[in-house]
Amino acid sequence: GRRRVVRAERHSGGLALALDLEDLADGVAIGDSIAVAGCCLTAATLEGSVVTFHLMDESLGLTTFGAVAEGDQRNVERSLRVGDRLGGHFVSGHVDGLGTVASVDVLHEGQTDLTLEVPDELAQLVVPKGSITIDGVSLTLSAIDGSRTTVSLIPHTLEVTTLGTLGVGDPVHLEMDMIGKWVR
Repeated sequence: GRRRVVRAERHSGGLALALDLEDLADGVAIGDSIAVAGCCLTAATLEGSVVTFHLMDESLGLTTFGAVAEGDQRNVERSLRVGDRLGGHFVSGHVDGLGTVASVDVLHEGQTDLTLEVPDELAQLVVPKGSITIDGVSLTLSAIDGSRTTVSLIPHTLEVTTLGTLGVGDPVHLEMDMIGKWVR
């Protein structure tokens, strides 16, 4: 779910990013991997429910974290543990690149279509009815049209993730279908 950025401090070589994980902080230890907006980050410090991550300049150049500010919301998910039930798609937390929101269309009360412009090098990895991870939220593709990819969102997804706040032109982290990448 969404969690709040409590600190984003630039320093030479990168960024210290602190998020209040609230209930998701239970059992977190320093060194754990946590997906923040779909990007696998390592917990560096822990103070109560606030976890700090250190991002290097290389990571900042490949993600939207360079523009993050205190008070922003980011999707957060803990790593899968061996033996956990699998109720969704396989996601590694390694961002393949950035996409851009091309349109947000409310079709009716139960469905909002989010269409993304996907860079050419990633568009070739799009798998019909496969998955795509947008800012850490893994979704099934509903339509593909060249470099444009559409997912259909239910109200619950819009409410509990940052996808409900996206507008045309916003950049998003993309991770393409893992099995599709392996096959390719």
